[in-house]
Order: sequence, then C-alpha cells, then structure tokens
Amino acid sequence: MTTTFTFARGDSPLVVSAPHVGTYVPASILGRLVPEAAELADTDWHVERLYDFARGLGASMVAATHSRLVVDLNRDPAGKPLYPGASNTELCPLGTFADGPVYRPGAGPDEAEVAQRVEAYWRPYHEALAAELARVRARFGVAVLWDAHSIVSRAPRFFEGVLPDFNLGTADGASCDAGLAARVEGILASTPGFTTVHNGRFKGGYITRRYGRPGEGVHALQLEMAQSAYMVEGPPFAWDHARAARVRPAIRACLEACLDWARGRATRQ
Repeated sequence: MTTTFTFARGDSPLVVSAPHVGTYVPASILGRLVPEAAELADTDWHVERLYDFARGLGASMVAATHSRLVVDLNRDPAGKPLYPGASNTELCPLGTFADGPVYRPGAGPDEAEVAQRVEAYWRPYHEALAAELARVRARFGVAVLWDAHSIVSRAPRFFEGVLPDFNLGTADGASCDAGLAARVEGILASTPGFTTVHNGRFKGGYITRRYGRPGEGVHALQLEMAQSAYMVEGPPFAWDHARAARVRPAIRACLEACLDWARGRATRQ
C-alpha cells in the first residue's frame, strides 16, 4: 500500500482527523513484530465507522491507512513526549499499551529508519491536514479541528482504574475557544449512561496542540473514547451495534455544535 491516508474534502468549517485508525503494516516491518503486537490491539478500532455521518454534515476528513506501529501521527516528530513524567509511547512505538514489546529482540528501528518513516508516512498526513485547515480557515474565517480517537478502557500503563467513556482534550484550554469547549463538554456530560472528563489523563496529543491556534482562528479538540463504550475490547475487536447506537448520537451532537459555533463565528468576520 502506497497511500498513507485517505482524504475527503468537505464544504464546512469542520475538519475531522483520525490518525490511529490505520491497520496496514508493510511486510518489511510486520515480519519483525512479536505476535502480540502484530494483532494491532492498539488501533483506534472502528473510529471511522463511529464518524461515518461526518461527511454528510459537510466535514472534511483525513484518516490514516497505516498502523500507528509504523509511525504515530499524533506524536512530535522530534520525539518530544506528550506527558513528561508519565508513560509515553514513542514516535515509532517500541512498547504496546499492555507494556509488552513491539519488536523481536534487536529488530526495532534505528534512528535512520525512524527518520525515513517520518518522511514516508508522518509528513504526508500532516501536510494534507495543515493544507486543509489553511484552506478552510481562508474560506470561512475559522476552522474547527476534531481529532477522533479511542483506547481500551483499562490500560494500567497509562492510568489507574477504568477510563471515563468520553475524554475531551483541549490542551488545558490552549487549543480551543473556552465557550466551544464548554458547549461540547456539556453535550458529553449530559449523555445518559456515560462518564465524561475534560483535560483529564488525555489532554490532546500532538495534533491538538500543534494545530489548535484560537488566536489565529483554528480551534482543535480531541475526543479520546473508551472502547468499551461502543465495541468489544480484545480480539477480534468486534463492533457492538447496541453500544454504538447509544454513543453515536452524542458524537453527532458534538460535531453539529462545532459546526453551529463555527458558522456563527464566520458570519461575524
């Protein structure tokens, strides 16, 4: 596979990014993985399906095709950790969420290979995302970036206990207008049967922090969703129709709120 992402252009101020949905691993890398890592358990399973209504709302969408084990599109290309002092996965991950090895002994990438992966896989995604945000901002005077993620509800490597269902991140308020963030948080928090936190363990990754520039008219939010809210955790990572049917209206309401907010702001510029 040569295409490292899919892209669909919309006609609204909203851009949805899904950097961890990819499952393709080139054969030159796949053969070096331990069997547990080759299951790709750390994928953001079914996130594109959760958001399959977004195109109908007019959102532009950028989604990865390659696994995060090839290169993590939501990490700083210089290798700077997202959360100093906490457990962090690398730009080219060496450990799984379960804290096991990714590669067979001695088979991990060296610095030259990491740099090559950044050029081949990381950079094209970010060039496309940056260009689309710039186009949207130029057309509407404002852009809202929604970075869509999911993760297992229990991952002792990263957090204690059970993760809340909805984990909204706005880089401690730096990546998004406070009013918009409060509006989205209110929708999530009022969804019956689900738990919500704002800027908890997950405050937004590199994408949220890099592109969220409220002063320049670009507002970024990350939603990290516990996979237990919409699927069966663990192999074969099955979609759960009943759970997903309960959660999708909340996600849709959030994106509609982002669009309503952005369109209202665009008319005043």
